[in-house]
Amino acid sequence: MINFDEEIKKFQPAVEMEQLENNIYKNDFNDVADVLIEVMKQAQQPPQNYE
Repeated sequence: MINFDEEIKKFQPAVEMEQLENNIYKNDFNDVADVLIEVMKQAQQPPQNYE
């Protein structure tokens, strides 16, 4: 039978997961809501003439 208390004591997260978490937290990713807000802001601005 598995002794869960002992297994939890021995648990160590994978190095790759720690690196992945650090990289995700360091970067500022936009989610879908951020993208939609930016699109709506741009849609409300008057068109610009590039001549």
